[in-house]
Amino acid sequence: MERALVMGILNVTPDSFSDGGLFLDPFAAVEQAAWMLEEGADIIDIGGESTRPGAAEVSVEEELSRVVPVIEAIVSRTGATVSIDTTKSAIARAAIDSGAVIVNDVTAMRTDPSMPDVITDSGAGVVLMHMLGNPRTMQANPTYGDVVAEVKEALIGWAGDALAAGVPDSAIVLDPGIGFGKTREHNLQLLRGIRSLCEPGFPILIGPSRKSFIGSTLDLPVEQRVEGTAATVAWSVAQGAKIIRVHDVKEMVRVIRMTEAIIGLSK
Repeated sequence: MERALVMGILNVTPDSFSDGGLFLDPFAAVEQAAWMLEEGADIIDIGGESTRPGAAEVSVEEELSRVVPVIEAIVSRTGATVSIDTTKSAIARAAIDSGAVIVNDVTAMRTDPSMPDVITDSGAGVVLMHMLGNPRTMQANPTYGDVVAEVKEALIGWAGDALAAGVPDSAIVLDPGIGFGKTREHNLQLLRGIRSLCEPGFPILIGPSRKSFIGSTLDLPVEQRVEGTAATVAWSVAQGAKIIRVHDVKEMVRVIRMTEAIIGLSK
């Protein structure tokens, strides 16, 4: 079995929950990408619109101005594998034209009817994530009967829609959306249910990094959640997750490689 891939988070936004404002300057963003690659990141995930709870929408023009120069510079300087974290087909298309090869869509291609065409026309990979509502409403009393079963069923359905639109199965990654329309207990249940989420056969991406369920569990602010993140990362890899999306690349690469050594995965 192949090792898990590490996706480094690079938010070129003023308002993301953990690193908002730090990399809004393109030079700082490119330097951070180069640093994450040096630390062991396999993919750089660039977002120009915050998806934190309550985040405001960003215009297409503003999002383009944030992400396109950064993607072009990173690909030109480093040759990195870049993903674009967006829900808009116009942003996805421009990002791909600039060198991105993966679209990370938190709405699973459900809000922009042109997104499947962008994926099929370009041959890009796509991450389909589960979320209740949208970032402005998702944490307003999220309710499930069986969160693992319901998230799994929704993801299978959206993967089926992608396949029907012509996206090859080899291009699809599924993400249960830790922290997106879930309570603390929902997030913990989804982590316990990763093996079930893997059953449909698509690679599973887990993005637990510094999130509020870790803070509420350990009573810690966002800047002190590295150890809690490490625990969720080790667990996720041991349960079969194949892509781990994190802020703290160096630390989590070490956690992942040690976990894989214990469970006997190849390098």
